[in-house]
Amino acid sequence: MNTPVTVTVTGAAGQIAYSLLFRIAAGGVFGPTTPVRLRLLEIPAAVRAADGVAMELFDAAFPLLADVEVTDDPAVGFDGADAAFLVGAKPRGKGAERAELLADNGGIFGPQGRAIAGHAADDVRVLVVGNPANTNASIVAAAGLPAGHVTAMTRLDHNRALAQVSAASGVPVARLQRMTVWGNHSATQFPDIAELRDAATGERLADRLSPEWVADEFIPRVARRGSEIIDVRGASSAASAASAAVDHMHDWVHGTPEGDWVSVALPSDGSYGVPEGLVSSFPCCSVDGEWEIVRGLEIGADQRARIDATVADLQAEAATVRSLGLV
Repeated sequence: MNTPVTVTVTGAAGQIAYSLLFRIAAGGVFGPTTPVRLRLLEIPAAVRAADGVAMELFDAAFPLLADVEVTDDPAVGFDGADAAFLVGAKPRGKGAERAELLADNGGIFGPQGRAIAGHAADDVRVLVVGNPANTNASIVAAAGLPAGHVTAMTRLDHNRALAQVSAASGVPVARLQRMTVWGNHSATQFPDIAELRDAATGERLADRLSPEWVADEFIPRVARRGSEIIDVRGASSAASAASAAVDHMHDWVHGTPEGDWVSVALPSDGSYGVPEGLVSSFPCCSVDGEWEIVRGLEIGADQRARIDATVADLQAEAATVRSLGLV
């Protein structure tokens, strides 16, 4: 067995964490030979509910689960953390302005970033799941965490896009490679099939799918999928979000499949015209445990316009965060 890893999950009493924690404890992220120590971080009012989740984890008798601790103290919750899933966030209330949402979440993610910087392992991997994920990640990163070690989740959008293409084309998801989601985890995101291919045949899916379907149905449906699920289910997409978080961290730790890439939101290095430092989604490969942006993709005029639109959305959020003094 490997050395145990310490994993912190915030919002541990919530629905996403309820799906996520059991996947981590079963070895779905770090593998079947790596024990995990779970730290469940919650607000004081939800600690008792998190205690109940801890009881269920104990009762499941996972062979890999070395320890579970529940706390409302970020210094304790992030102490020695090798990985952190920042799930808990303030949802947007009815009638609330975007600036209010960013300010509320700045009060959550700013202190968490400082606690991670002060108490977690030097090489901690941080995944921000709570929305607005990209901008929340920028607030966390402002605490001075290692470059490239704070990411935001666009893997759910990536997975949704794969599923939609598979249903429309008849190509199984397992054979689809090189999907890309650019930009913000918001309605302006750009799921891009320009490089998507069938790994078994080498066929480009853009040659099979009509441009009208891509522009009028595929792109907007991926962007609105979360709202569609709330409308049908009466609740948000918790289980699929947890599954995407598992996928993201698993690939970060173990590497992406050869010949393929995934979508990751991380601080830009200036690639593809995205301003440096802006937390934006790119096509990425995991190499030796580090995310690397895929270079050299050709960007056409329509792609450029859609990327610029989602980047403008991110820049507006970043400007609001700066005006509030959160970074």
